[in-house]
Amino acid sequence: MAGKEKKQVRKVRFELTWGGVVGIAVVCFCIFLWMFLLGVWTGQSLLQPSSFKKKSASEEASAIIAPFLYMERDRKRDPEK
Repeated sequence: MAGKEKKQVRKVRFELTWGGVVGIAVVCFCIFLWMFLLGVWTGQSLLQPSSFKKKSASEEASAIIAPFLYMERDRKRDPEK
């Protein structure tokens, strides 16, 4: 038998300049900022109760005026009242 041969262990090595490190840091910061803003936006829309949604001015006005309109309709149908 021949002597034991050692396996060559290959090590992976990345080499970056300072510009490359700064570029990766900026990209990571932008991704984390985007995810944070997306989470805040989603949380605001999910946690907001449905009754809290503000009605428009026309909806509020129609809610105030609607009972009076129905009273007029009822008077026209039944003139005895």
